[in-house]
Amino acid sequence: MIGRLAVLGVGLIGGSLARALRAAGAVEEVVGYGRGQANLRKAMELGVIDRAECSAARAVSAADMIVLALPVGSMAATLSEIAPQIGAQTVVTDVGSVKGSVVSAARAALGEHFRRFVPGHPIAGTEQSGVAASFAELFRDRRVVLTPVAETDPDALERVRSMWQATGAQTVSMEVSHHDEILAATSHLPHLLAYCLVDTLACMDDSRVIFDFAAGGFRDFTRIAGSDPVMWRDICLANRAAILAALGQYRSDLDALMSAIGRDDGDWLLELFTRAKRERDALNGGRR
Repeated sequence: MIGRLAVLGVGLIGGSLARALRAAGAVEEVVGYGRGQANLRKAMELGVIDRAECSAARAVSAADMIVLALPVGSMAATLSEIAPQIGAQTVVTDVGSVKGSVVSAARAALGEHFRRFVPGHPIAGTEQSGVAASFAELFRDRRVVLTPVAETDPDALERVRSMWQATGAQTVSMEVSHHDEILAATSHLPHLLAYCLVDTLACMDDSRVIFDFAAGGFRDFTRIAGSDPVMWRDICLANRAAILAALGQYRSDLDALMSAIGRDDGDWLLELFTRAKRERDALNGGRR
């Protein structure tokens, strides 16, 4: 049981976490903080939080668990602001899609409290944002990656693990750098491709006609381009090395695809499409 949970950033992820913990009877009080007052009022109307604060420092006062569900670009400033208010037994965690930059910011800002900081990342979400998009079942049967470092207190790690398990999630541990490399390939790269494709077509002279004829495949592929632009700007800058490596590999593969089409190499194309379909079918069938 978490006595007081402070959620900094009551959006899709932070709001869904609060809802899930309430549904599980795993939290007594939820205090919310965010820059948007309308969103905080909505969170109170929906019963996602019990109390709203316009100051991150006030929001974390006397909290047992602090969850940072903010854009990764604002983590450093927020950690510095709340550091003086963190209690001796308070556990701090985050939900950022990039872990290296967040860990560095926490190490610099938290001082002696850093040992009770547990980096985390739920592999769950939608393209929607805001507390109105949150729902208690978001994390059920999804993975939450925890990336503890050498200094991480084992009790703090277990408390964060238990919190996520109460939502119905499965927790796994991973090295910080490995997490950022994996997510660059499986999450960050697809989002960038979706954004880029939509923008490319939007800049064409006959873009309106193109979009009028966009069918299900296009909509499925580009759905994630409806995600929060600020969040994805911050992710790109925070995980630039791993993202550039993933983009470089993809560009190389696109060059090979263009070459095969240019030389009329149907066998190469069939091999690529067959291999990709086999992997996608395995993923869709739940075997991965």
